[in-house]
Amino acid sequence: DAVDAASDRVVTATAATSVQGRPIRYAIVGEPEAVTPEALADLRADLDALQAPTLPADRAAELAATTPRVLWLAGNVHGTEESGADASLEILYDLADRSDCAATAILEGAVVVVMPTQNPDGREMETRRNAYGFDMNRDWFARTQPETDGKLEVLRDYPPMLFMDEHEFGSKDYLFPPHADPEYHETPDTAHGWIFDLYSPAIASAFDRERLKYWHGAPYDFFASIFGDTVPAMGFHAAGMTFEKQNSDPLADRVHEQYLAAWASLYAGATQPDLVADWHASYVEAYEEGLAGLLEPNAVYNEGSVLLRQVPDERVRHYFLRNDPDRAIELHELVRRLQRMDVRVYRLTARLRVPGFRACGPDPPPTRPLPPGAYWIPMAQGQKHWIQSMLHDETWIPTDVTYDVSAWSNPQLLNLRGGWTGAMLQPSARLVPPLGPTPSPALPTEIPSIGLFENARSTRGYEAAGHFRWLANERWHLPFTDVTADDIRAGLPGIDVLVMPDGYAGYALQDLGSRGRRALREWVIAGGRLVAWQGGVEVAARAGISTVVLRSSKTNMPGSLVRVALDPASPLAAGVGSSVWVMYDDDELMDPGLGEAVAWFPQGAPVNGLDVGAETLTGTAVVADERVGEGRVISFAVDPNFRGWTMGMQRVLWNALLGPDPVAVAARPRVDRAAAVRTARAAARALPPVGSWPLRIGVAPEDADAAETVLAALGAEVYRSRTPAYVLLQVANRRERTAEERPSAALLARLEARGVRILWASLP
Repeated sequence: DAVDAASDRVVTATAATSVQGRPIRYAIVGEPEAVTPEALADLRADLDALQAPTLPADRAAELAATTPRVLWLAGNVHGTEESGADASLEILYDLADRSDCAATAILEGAVVVVMPTQNPDGREMETRRNAYGFDMNRDWFARTQPETDGKLEVLRDYPPMLFMDEHEFGSKDYLFPPHADPEYHETPDTAHGWIFDLYSPAIASAFDRERLKYWHGAPYDFFASIFGDTVPAMGFHAAGMTFEKQNSDPLADRVHEQYLAAWASLYAGATQPDLVADWHASYVEAYEEGLAGLLEPNAVYNEGSVLLRQVPDERVRHYFLRNDPDRAIELHELVRRLQRMDVRVYRLTARLRVPGFRACGPDPPPTRPLPPGAYWIPMAQGQKHWIQSMLHDETWIPTDVTYDVSAWSNPQLLNLRGGWTGAMLQPSARLVPPLGPTPSPALPTEIPSIGLFENARSTRGYEAAGHFRWLANERWHLPFTDVTADDIRAGLPGIDVLVMPDGYAGYALQDLGSRGRRALREWVIAGGRLVAWQGGVEVAARAGISTVVLRSSKTNMPGSLVRVALDPASPLAAGVGSSVWVMYDDDELMDPGLGEAVAWFPQGAPVNGLDVGAETLTGTAVVADERVGEGRVISFAVDPNFRGWTMGMQRVLWNALLGPDPVAVAARPRVDRAAAVRTARAAARALPPVGSWPLRIGVAPEDADAAETVLAALGAEVYRSRTPAYVLLQVANRRERTAEERPSAALLARLEARGVRILWASLP
């Protein structure tokens, strides 16, 4: 605000209000005549025209010659990473004040948008996540949080040609692109070229002049369309770039290097002659690919990378979504998401026979034409890359190492039915008008009293509980009460249903103590309903409440979507059907004990994403429903509310909280239950005590001893298990730090330097 008041080169505005009510401020800086209200309105109109792939060539050339480049700089998406915000304010100050050649060149060639902090609540609270526990660098496509949602609306107004996202991490020195493999196949070629051939060399030259240390690549890839680099590329044809600076360096050093990387990039972008024309041409190329039904091929870009799989040579010209009345909320959500990334969505006005229709998932092709009302999304749009990224039924990940999730298909996350075809069609259809906010489901007349127990000392527990609070408060408008370990020891008076989300089980068990564990058992036996997932299930098993048996998985499936079977006769499947897609994140395997497996991994379950070891999931339970005395325990092996994305599984969670009790399982003899409890406790205690988010490494059996020796020498706590094809090494993460916060890449590099052949690695 001070810079705005002092400079006619700067205007400021508010993108959104955070969960706790703080403004997300941003500034637009350019030459004075470029940032007047009239000039900015003209800029928005010109950018909108340039995004249209059917714009006449002479008009496109005229606009490209007169439209300034739009370059974005954002920081502090993680609240504890302050240097990006501080550096961006310094950039803003210098662009508002300086008159030297470099500043003048940037101002003459570009309009710069600066958003110093994307997460003011996290910065104020000194937490990585926002007030609902969301890592907002992974919220970009779902837009669950107001901070992300408001930011993306500003990006739509001023679509970037460059988007820089400044972070800090636990590794040494400074990291900037080129990024590591894998790269998502639909990354626009122009954006890829800018990252590798324009911006990266410019930053390297600036760092070399000052003899500063830097590096590129692993583990920072360019795959999942969820981040502050991949979404600007896939959704806006921009060069999306992540910068990472060592968080243990003095603040002055951190700010200087963040400033240096951003300034070098701004200068390179502002002085690149054909940047705007090439940006428009990228939309034209996408449209032409969509018209022809062409998907981009997979490729690898780093030395030593081996291509795991290629995108098949198939034509994809049209996507369709069935208009299922019982999926109205999910359909509304997906159509609105697409519309708010400038995708045109239509509804059929006449029956349409679709030659070569391929259903997403295992559903057979329809034998009848699609009826009026079905949704149609043609690929012949400038947003073709974004459409494919959001609606795909397979990511065809090109390598077996990835930084985060390996699948994020929106129809699968929302458990919607649809499909695609490569046929040339001209459907009779009308454009769907812009949709408003997604409606909430109707609450039942009688709502049980729901309590939420947060595993507060666990980072993952804080995150999972926060995600549930968001779901209950913002999506469902479902009342609940936070309960503490003291409340549990007091017998949970007035609570009918207790929610126990994920988190490191050891902390929760310590906080409860023997008295709390006994009180929780007695509450369930007396008629309470316990709904738990992941670490919460381990707490229930070790406390002698549930008889589910947990086993450590040996998969490499970091965030893979798997279609699981549901028992349609169970109340938990109401409104869901006989199957649902789950986000499987190398979670522990679960057998139902004395309960019933309501959802399970069937043999040959369809998998979208990495699937190393997927066959070991067959027959294991995803959801177990167990009668305990007069009460009930519902256990989820996976997160039913993964990052707020999995609306299909959220329906199962809704049923678990609000649905009726099944009467399928009769009480078992006491001796049987006592034995089953002992078995469940022993299995849970035998799980490797690796904490949340361990580093998982698959190595060849002959390299396992050497790998374990290297890791132990580096102070890592390693747990080892074997499969016929590889040895799994789990590196404990008792402090529950994310991959950004701990030097995971350095550990992998040391292993490779010692000759250890890494078959795959997962850095959740």
